[in-house]
Amino acid sequence: MEKLQKSRVTFPLRMERINQSAQMIPEWLEGRENVTFVSYPGLPGHPGHGTAVKQMKNGYGGVISFGLNTDDKTVEHFCAALKVVTFAVSLGHDESLIFPQPSYDERIHLYPEKFRKGFIRFSVGLEDPDDIIRDLDQALKAIGL
Repeated sequence: MEKLQKSRVTFPLRMERINQSAQMIPEWLEGRENVTFVSYPGLPGHPGHGTAVKQMKNGYGGVISFGLNTDDKTVEHFCAALKVVTFAVSLGHDESLIFPQPSYDERIHLYPEKFRKGFIRFSVGLEDPDDIIRDLDQALKAIGL
């Protein structure tokens, strides 16, 4: 019970940090040459941005989707090359988690066309956003992007 109480007490602080970091990361990703798309409601170019502005008063959350202009194997190598961000299936933790959605997944056809190659789901955690960005950058360099 005590652990649950601590979680409730710190939730607003954690979400404030996640929202701040999550806004910086997709903005950085948009400037990368080999990033094919970035989907985050906090970006002005997102199709749901207007609705998000009206409904999400304290930030746009910590989940980002983006694509890399490469094949499934190289996307997996990118995720494995990360040192700060954890390559894991789950999303929504206090640490940053990343997971690729491969083109051979049985549900990939349910996504828009741009999501069907190099699609990555990223859940921003509490780490320093500059550390996350440096980690993403070094992993992109590690795979030649």
